[in-house]
Amino acid sequence: MDNLTCNISSRIMRSFLFVRIPHEYRETMTNLRFYAAALFILLLGASSVDESTARQSGPKLFISVDMEGLAGVVTGEQLGPTGFEYQRFRQFMTDELLACIEAARAAGAGEILVADSHGNGQNLLIEQLPDDIQVIRSWPRALGMVHGIDSSFDGVIFLGYHASTANLRGVRAHTMSSANITGVKLNGVEVSEAGFNAAIAGHFGVPVIMISGDDAIVEEAQLLLGDIEGAVVKWATGFHSARTLTPAAATRVIREKTKAAVERINDFEPYSLSTPVTFDLNLKHYRPVELLGYLPDVERTTSHSIRYVGDNMVIISRFFQFITNYSISIQP
Repeated sequence: MDNLTCNISSRIMRSFLFVRIPHEYRETMTNLRFYAAALFILLLGASSVDESTARQSGPKLFISVDMEGLAGVVTGEQLGPTGFEYQRFRQFMTDELLACIEAARAAGAGEILVADSHGNGQNLLIEQLPDDIQVIRSWPRALGMVHGIDSSFDGVIFLGYHASTANLRGVRAHTMSSANITGVKLNGVEVSEAGFNAAIAGHFGVPVIMISGDDAIVEEAQLLLGDIEGAVVKWATGFHSARTLTPAAATRVIREKTKAAVERINDFEPYSLSTPVTFDLNLKHYRPVELLGYLPDVERTTSHSIRYVGDNMVIISRFFQFITNYSISIQP
């Protein structure tokens, strides 16, 4: 029921409810008024439910947003609270997300859940997001960058992602921790953060449909995940350098690729691994590997590498989150 119809109906109902009725007809009219009022309330309720349902009836999407793959990002000066450009790039990050949401909705998407997945997990300017968007923020979270994903989703989008630590190219190329991790493999295959998170989504039967970032991660992700849509917003020329689109131009590319992805959402397949899953982790430093080797389920395979076998990707993710987040000094 649109606003005009609702207003007209309301006026008619008020006239019907408050008109003066002769004494001999009052009992009959009282009953009619009761039933009419009840019918009117039901119609209003049905209208509200219909509008809400229509808004949420399209494909349900999960959007994980990182920061290194945003247009214009080249160094740490854009990536954390101490960087002189960080506050500006929080806005650019939010703008790229808004462009993605708007394009997804225009293509028919319904419910959307967002995970703020960079740094401290508190980067997005959430007051600028639509009222029906919910956001996963901060850490720890058992499924990391895709925490909140489950089998009810129809597709996953990775925004602002970057190449893996094993890639010879890519702006700020790393996997989870540039300071500590030099390699991550699942079932013997080297993966980026996109690959690791795609495998978690695949556990729930949900495919990745689009990724944005530099040319290195788009190529890397498409080689692993297939013909997903890729929004290239910059071209890597070094670890800390790139030829980049402007923020405005980047949002146009993201809109285009998001729309294309949602419109052909049934074309994509989940990245599902055979189980149990073998997780190989290579660390930069010797002592963490030595200590992890004390655990009964962890095999130390080299001086700097461990292997852990889990029943599925949820178990692997929980183990990985523990390794990368635990410290005995954590408070509170």
